[in-house]
Parts: sequence; structure tokens; C-alpha cells
Amino acid sequence: MNKAPLLYYRTTEQIEEYRKKPVLQKIKWLEAQMEFFYYAMPDKAKKIRSRMQAEKRTLPFKR
Repeated sequence: MNKAPLLYYRTTEQIEEYRKKPVLQKIKWLEAQMEFFYYAMPDKAKKIRSRMQAEKRTLPFKR
């Protein structure tokens, strides 16, 4: 199975168009993407993710 890797490519025009969008619209889009990936995630990955987040909350902040 030698498939070419999936590349994420955007043109300069598409990047400039994205930069012009309001920040709230960008945040809402990102939140929708995160929600989609969460629901598409297998149950085992969700458990690992929640464990990592719980550990992250208990670790002291280091500078």
C-alpha cells in the first residue's frame, strides 16, 4: 500500500481570504472541527484523551 500522503494545500489567495474573516468566525469554525474530530474518535482514544487532560490539569505550571 504505497499511497501518496494526504497533503493539506492552500493557495496564497485562499490564505489571504481566510485572514480577512472575522476572528469569531474562525473560532467557530475551529470549534466545529474539534467537535467533529471528537465524535469521529474511537472510544479508546477518547478515554486516553480524557486521562491526559486530567493529568494536565493536575501538573504544576513551570516557567
